[in-house]
Amino acid sequence: MYKKILVATDGSALSKKAVANAIALASSLGAELVALKVVPRYPQSYFEGGLALQAAEVERVEAQWATEGQTIVDGVKKAAEANGVKAKGITAKSDVVSDAIIAAAKKHKCDLVVMASHGRKGVKRLLLGSETQQVLTHSHVPVLVMR
Repeated sequence: MYKKILVATDGSALSKKAVANAIALASSLGAELVALKVVPRYPQSYFEGGLALQAAEVERVEAQWATEGQTIVDGVKKAAEANGVKAKGITAKSDVVSDAIIAAAKKHKCDLVVMASHGRKGVKRLLLGSETQQVLTHSHVPVLVMR
């Protein structure tokens, strides 16, 4: 059915649930797993009174985020391989998480995306947005949402 599954993770408890289910699904189907952590770019502030950071400091922060992201996906890879699932862990640098997830699924030829959703409603959803909703509406492959 599915040959390559992309699981998006941020290392949170909720995304760990999605990871566990993605590993179990991949194991039962004999599918490969691609673990993805989207790493943000350092936010630049253009507001009056904003504190500008030196380029070296921005690079240091971004490198730290990338390292932490790689640690998360390496943990997913290790867990998958412990369950007999061929896996790889990747990070993507982007300010738009949903676009990065969709692009990674396409690039790695995944035929299913697994991700978690906080299930926010009302004003919280309006203010915080929903990356999951964006992936659901724009992905060209099926999306399995864990809650």
